[in-house]
Amino acid sequence: MRMLLGVFLWVLASSAAAQERAITKQATIAAPIASVWQAWTTSEGITSFFAPEAQVEARPGGAFHIHFDPYGAPGMKGADEMRFLALQAPTMLSFDWNAPPHLPQARQQRTFVVVRLKDLDGRSTQVSLTHIGWGDGGEWDLTYAYFDRAWGNVLNNLKKRFDNGPQDWSGWLAQLRKMHEPAAAASAPK
Repeated sequence: MRMLLGVFLWVLASSAAAQERAITKQATIAAPIASVWQAWTTSEGITSFFAPEAQVEARPGGAFHIHFDPYGAPGMKGADEMRFLALQAPTMLSFDWNAPPHLPQARQQRTFVVVRLKDLDGRSTQVSLTHIGWGDGGEWDLTYAYFDRAWGNVLNNLKKRFDNGPQDWSGWLAQLRKMHEPAAAASAPK
C-alpha cells in the first residue's frame, strides 16, 4: 500500500511540476462555425478582424503571416514567418507565434496558440484560445503580459467583425504611413 501511495504522490508531484503557464481567452461569436473558421483560416478573414495584411495558407506548415505593420521592414511587420501547426476543420487550428518587435530577445523564440471552435446553436460559435510555450523571467514575462491583453482584443475584434462588419484599417494604415515617412525620407538617395 505504501508503494502505491508513493507512486501516486510521485505522479501528482510530476503533474504539478509539468503545469504550463498559459493564456486562455474565450468569446461567443454571433456567426456559424463555418464563418468563424473562414475568418481564422483565410487572408480575407484575418484582415477582417486581426490585422490589415496577412498571408494565410491553411494547411499544416502553411503560412500564417499576420502583418500589423505592412510598411515595416521584413521581420518587423508583426507575426512574420509564423506557420500553421495543425488544422481540424472546422473545430481546431494551431500555429506558432512570436513576440512583438519591441521585445527582441523573446521574439527570437516561438510560442504556440491553439484556437478551438464549438458550434453552439447553428448561429453562434464559442471560440477558445490557449497560448502556451512560455519561458520564465525577463522579456518572457513582459511578452506574457502583452499577449494576456492582446488576445482579449483580438477576440473582441472578431466579435465586432461579425456584429458590425469587417474592421476598417484605413486610419491605422494612415498612422503607420505617417510614422514610416521620416524613416523613408532619411534613407532616400539624395
